[in-house]
Amino acid sequence: MKTITPKQIQQSDRKWYIIDAKGLTLGKLAAKVAPILRGKNKVDFAPHVDNGDYVIVTNCDKFVVTGAKMTDKIYYKHTGYLGGLKETPLEKMLVKKPTKPLEAAISGMLPKTKLRKAMSMRLKLVTGTEHAYAAQKPTEIKI
Repeated sequence: MKTITPKQIQQSDRKWYIIDAKGLTLGKLAAKVAPILRGKNKVDFAPHVDNGDYVIVTNCDKFVVTGAKMTDKIYYKHTGYLGGLKETPLEKMLVKKPTKPLEAAISGMLPKTKLRKAMSMRLKLVTGTEHAYAAQKPTEIKI
């Protein structure tokens, strides 16, 4: 028996997928997108090789959350100065930066290695239904 190690695929070999986030739960949506970015949906998956695909998420500000997370979920940011910890609840974050909550949820599900930046760069978040990636002919995924 031989163990076959997959090689890094070319950028032109990556597939494009599109997901409509309208009405989907934040965590469940992130749990579907993260494995596609990582490449776990392919047969030749290896944890040390970045062979994931591109994912376009439309209506990324129209997701839903359960319970009182809209007011209770807090996003933290530190300015670098003493006492510079900033807190922003989810409802204010959606007004200020509508793509940030979904981006943070997906990024938290990606591996904390050098591959994380390249994986998260293949995530395209769009607030409306129109996107600029029609030339790539993305395949729609129903969740």
